[in-house]
Amino acid sequence: MTKPKAGKYDRSAEDLGNVVALEHVNLGIADQGLGTVFYMSGLGLTRDPYMMTSIDNMWVNVGRSQFHLPTMAKAQRLRGRVGLVIPDREALLQRLGRVTGMLGDTRFAFVEHEDHVETTCPWGNRILCHAPSSRFEGMALGMAYVEFDVPAGTAQGIADFYREVFATGARVEGDAAHVAVGIGQELIFRESDAAAEAYDGHHIQLYVANFSGPHARLLERGLLTEESNQHQYRFQQITEPATCRTLFEIEHEIRSLRHPMYARPLVNRNPLQTNRAYVPGRDGWVPEPTRAEMDDPRVEMRRERFEEATRRAAG
Repeated sequence: MTKPKAGKYDRSAEDLGNVVALEHVNLGIADQGLGTVFYMSGLGLTRDPYMMTSIDNMWVNVGRSQFHLPTMAKAQRLRGRVGLVIPDREALLQRLGRVTGMLGDTRFAFVEHEDHVETTCPWGNRILCHAPSSRFEGMALGMAYVEFDVPAGTAQGIADFYREVFATGARVEGDAAHVAVGIGQELIFRESDAAAEAYDGHHIQLYVANFSGPHARLLERGLLTEESNQHQYRFQQITEPATCRTLFEIEHEIRSLRHPMYARPLVNRNPLQTNRAYVPGRDGWVPEPTRAEMDDPRVEMRRERFEEATRRAAG
């Protein structure tokens, strides 16, 4: 038997912190029709077919995560950006171009950058769309990060808060705190000198493995805002551990892995499928291989076949 070689693999790269998934971002919108045009027709995402199917709310699937978009008289604004991984940049740009006329009287816009396409929803929320890459740990479609603009001098305290309260990986790079919240997923808190917008109640939802530990630490600090049910609680203030000074506000909906909706399979459609160029069996979105598995050369062959099938489906 061959003796294993020490150091062949970086075993620490496989470690996960206590936060295991960023499940959804909740943003109130003013018009479900305009939301449908932007999120489904423009971005190419999928309305959840099973939950929130009326006209007062919609859940929009993006890989294993979601946007929750309830109707509100005044739309909510995230003080930062949401980063998505969306395959096929050219198809994305074509979709965004097609919806421009329907969203002409709104704040909708899109701009190409070297490594992403920056989009703005009808109410001013910025969503950055990236191609799949190693940066996102093999994610082919999903919500990779939520980035918040925070006051100058708060990044270190925010990183310390998540490490101490949630026992998850957090580091400071330059002017930003990066908090691990799932495989290929981060919360980013980037320092800014710009005047902060007033917080309007939008929220994010995280799943955590050790549910009671963060609860006890939040309770000790007087930060809990809601004891929702057996599987969920909420808090809003991120505080500096050493001084208890509030650094930033964003409501967190915290769920345990025993929550009935944890790992619920989400339907994701193939946005290239059309009635004019229909390909049987291609309604559902199938991820394109983004990295070789165990250096298997056959992955490249599968990728080429997928790309050819996609081109045929697009006509």
